[in-house]
Amino acid sequence: MALNYVWIAFFVISFAVALFRLIFMGDADIFGAMTKSLFESGKTGAELALGLTGVMAFWLGIMKIGERAGMIARFARAVNPLFTRLFPGIPQGHPAMGSVVMNFSANALGLDNAATPLGLKAMNELQELNPKKDTATDAQIMFLVLNTAGITMIPTAVMAMRLTMGAANPADIFIPTMIGTFISFITGMIVVSLFQRINLFRPAIIAFVLLVGGMMAILFYWVRNMPPEQVGVSVATLGGIVIFAVITLFVVAGLKQKINAYDAFIDGAKEGFTTAVMIIPYLVAILVGIGVFRATGCLDFINNGIATAVAWMGLNTDFVPALPVGIMKTFSGGGARGIMVDLMKTYGADSFVGRLGCIMQGSTETTFYVLALYFGSVNIKNTRYALTCGLIADAVGIIAAIIIGYIFFH
Repeated sequence: MALNYVWIAFFVISFAVALFRLIFMGDADIFGAMTKSLFESGKTGAELALGLTGVMAFWLGIMKIGERAGMIARFARAVNPLFTRLFPGIPQGHPAMGSVVMNFSANALGLDNAATPLGLKAMNELQELNPKKDTATDAQIMFLVLNTAGITMIPTAVMAMRLTMGAANPADIFIPTMIGTFISFITGMIVVSLFQRINLFRPAIIAFVLLVGGMMAILFYWVRNMPPEQVGVSVATLGGIVIFAVITLFVVAGLKQKINAYDAFIDGAKEGFTTAVMIIPYLVAILVGIGVFRATGCLDFINNGIATAVAWMGLNTDFVPALPVGIMKTFSGGGARGIMVDLMKTYGADSFVGRLGCIMQGSTETTFYVLALYFGSVNIKNTRYALTCGLIADAVGIIAAIIIGYIFFH
């Protein structure tokens, strides 16, 4: 229901702003720009969904092999002490638990192409436990919010872009980004737990937080002395090793269990194709609303308003030019990436604004996109408090990124 009101607000506010610009500012091209954005966003939504088809078909095929070979059940048992407390609605041994874990693991390593189909697989398996198919369950909300605030230990794409834009040390935002995304993740977990009355002061959850912190430290020491140009290559190599290790493990396990791996792969791939087609309407709807909202300059109005308020309070406003990255990231990852590159081009890759934009890009997630994609894949219409929790995690992530940016680079 919340997403419904937000989606309507995109069009109502955009139309009102466009009329204002036409009547009082003489902007005769505004409605033409909105119309162009509407059609381009619709096309983009369909292309995104269709572009996922091959990747989703492949990974859901691999997941089906792992499921029939018993590997998913083993993953579920391994993380049972932690996730049974965060996901009390998932029965012990259910394959959804393994898919949830693998999705988080792929996100943490920056393996976006692998994380998305694994996440959609997890959402479909969680839907099997849903007694009311059009309404999100507690487990689905926890999964989605933790996904949108997911920990990214290695911001591969951001560091690669910084190298391209001439940064002296592209990896200098590595630690700040890890801290920012970890804060966002913990915030999402806390907020959802408050809604669902989950006690987080459990040994397993505390151990998880300490474990993630330790892994971040290990990864940092691994790359801190590398030449900048080797960081991206090394991280990509690590990601490739993880991907092929999982594929090989599942196939070998299938061979050991004497299952027909090829038939299992085909069955899973069919599910991937069906899911990709199903999400087209949801992606088109959300991207069209966002595109129109952006075309009217509403995001600029929000940004200028924040700058005025911050200046009125007597606070430093140096962070304001980077703020559109954080705001746009909530709506569109591609749009935020474009703004981030523009900031580095305008202010310099090693400027405070350029670095802060990169930290924001890595510390927040495309909440509206993920919500539309994941819930749309299982036809959930009543998202309950999922959007609220996701936006709170995003807001805290943006604020944390600003504070961290000042501490490290200002």
